[in-house]
Amino acid sequence: MGTTSEPQVLSKKAQKRALKMARLEERKVERRAKEKAAKKEKKRNRAERIAAGEQPSGDERSQKRAKTNCIRKPFAARVVLDLGFDDKMSDKEITSLCSQLAYVYSANRHSPNPFRSLLFTSLNGRTLSRLEKLNEGGYKRWAGTEWWSECYDRLWTGNSGESAPNDGESSGGATSEGNRAEDNGDSSPEKKLLATPVSKNRVIYLTADSAEVLEELKEGDTYVIGGICDHNRYKNLCLDKARESGIRAAQLPIGRYLSHLPTRKVLTVNQVFEILVKWVETRDWELSLYAVIPKRKFQDGGAQGGSTNGGDIADTVEEGPAS
Repeated sequence: MGTTSEPQVLSKKAQKRALKMARLEERKVERRAKEKAAKKEKKRNRAERIAAGEQPSGDERSQKRAKTNCIRKPFAARVVLDLGFDDKMSDKEITSLCSQLAYVYSANRHSPNPFRSLLFTSLNGRTLSRLEKLNEGGYKRWAGTEWWSECYDRLWTGNSGESAPNDGESSGGATSEGNRAEDNGDSSPEKKLLATPVSKNRVIYLTADSAEVLEELKEGDTYVIGGICDHNRYKNLCLDKARESGIRAAQLPIGRYLSHLPTRKVLTVNQVFEILVKWVETRDWELSLYAVIPKRKFQDGGAQGGSTNGGDIADTVEEGPAS
């Protein structure tokens, strides 16, 4: 006599959790609809005021003028976010990482000297699932970015291979045979660095475990940041990966300039990227570090210039490329 499988009954706690998630999702859709309606109404009111002969307010004019007068000078280098550590993080850490990726994009977008190419590689698993849920897959609309399911070594091994999770699309990127890209109206030659092949000797993996200290950023180089939130559980993870790939590894000069920092020098993924962006703007590591590292970490610590020996003090990264 065959046995029939009974439908699984959720516990009361699981039922409450599912109901709560459904309500949150419903509210999110309603909130988004209200925000869109409010934006349309504001736009319509402004158009009506202008049509009636009313001049825009001073704040509106100044904001528009500031956007118009802001001349962006892209830095002709690439930053790669290596997302190939999905299996080494908890669900909570995956959520944290995805938030940090959004901050990375925002920092680059608002910089007067953004990196010309922002590439996210090895996008798979829970990280992909989480990004797809955020803002209805809003990451696909991030201008000037490209997303690959493959590892970053595709940069020098060629552009053939399977498409990225979003069909190989990038926002404002270049088009190649193995990696279709969506133009989004931003196809100027200086923007098309995303799918450009590189030489391995121009690729540097940033990791605190490297003995080499990064002295400066150079146009034409590619800088890899390990996209992992591990709270320093894994030692030498990124360094070992760089060695396996046959590329250079280097650490940020945090120990050189902030050797007397009273607390651990822990940075998130987006803080590492923000330090790079700030260096491009200022060409000064000390200013860049102080601009990004939270002020609470300094307390009685002071900047240590130039030749201070960092020794065993390295830029340990928590919820970021620590390994």
